[in-house]
Amino acid sequence: MALFTIQSEFRYEITRLIFEGGMGVVYEAEQHGARDFVKRVAIKVIRQNYANQKTFIDNFIGEAKLVADLIHTNIAQTYQLGETRGVYFIAMELIRGANLEQFNQQLADKRRTLPRELAVFITSRVARGLAYAHAKTDKDGKPLGIVHRDVSLKNIMIAFEGDVKLTDFGIAKARGFLQDNEGEVVAGKADYMSPEQANFQVTDKRSDLFSSGVVLAHLLLGRNIFKGPTPEESRQRIMKQPIPDFRTLDKRIDDRLNEILQRTLARDLNQRYPNADELLYDLEHYIYHQGYGPTNETLGKFIRELFGQAVPLAVKEAKGGTQLLEHTARLAVKNELP
Repeated sequence: MALFTIQSEFRYEITRLIFEGGMGVVYEAEQHGARDFVKRVAIKVIRQNYANQKTFIDNFIGEAKLVADLIHTNIAQTYQLGETRGVYFIAMELIRGANLEQFNQQLADKRRTLPRELAVFITSRVARGLAYAHAKTDKDGKPLGIVHRDVSLKNIMIAFEGDVKLTDFGIAKARGFLQDNEGEVVAGKADYMSPEQANFQVTDKRSDLFSSGVVLAHLLLGRNIFKGPTPEESRQRIMKQPIPDFRTLDKRIDDRLNEILQRTLARDLNQRYPNADELLYDLEHYIYHQGYGPTNETLGKFIRELFGQAVPLAVKEAKGGTQLLEHTARLAVKNELP
């Protein structure tokens, strides 16, 4: 039982469109509180064409409730689930930086190569976030069985300070939080799926580790070896394409790093890393066993130099975004806090 209840009123003012995905739109906003308090946050809203579909609304609410209790430096934080005029929104941590897809594109545009140690460092931070999420329990100590199911370049952010953040648990599965039709439908991005995910099988935490291996290989090679001309072709490659000897694809990849990639991308679950903690250990041992290695500061300096600035990326107005932007321009929220 709460000791007392605090009644508070605050509002969000949308300032710019950050990203428009398949089912959701993310804006930058200012949260206004008492005595001119202002905090910049990100606001995620369901796209209008999904806003009246119960399944999407339930999963949107489930995502917010799930991530609200995932408090970790390598997971984007959620502050509030709100509703106004029938529109549900999630107020989240605003990460000033770029997702890995934008990061990779900037590398290509500037003809830069990501240092091997930074590729491993980024993946190790993702593994840290996954290790925490996979081990999460409910208030009674029962495992939630969280599987992210969408570990990919778009869902990994690098802040200009060098922090690596795993985002978007929108298609995650977790006991009691999100509806799950696993085994009947395929959820996720085809070229980052695990083989079992691509084959309509039930997944566990090891599925996220395979996806992390795809991310690591992509960062090292500058391309996704499983990406095909269509999602179906990507799924087939994930399930059947031979896993290469990565030493033959990039001379920077030595025996030990190749071993890590081979184990992470093993199709046989018994041969794959059993948990994110073991993957994290091997990645960190690889970059630190000889002494000093990359840090958040190292990565922060690299990304700031790469983009030539430490301010948010310019974002184009997405098609259909204007109407939703106007609809949510001022979100007045009355909230009760325990």
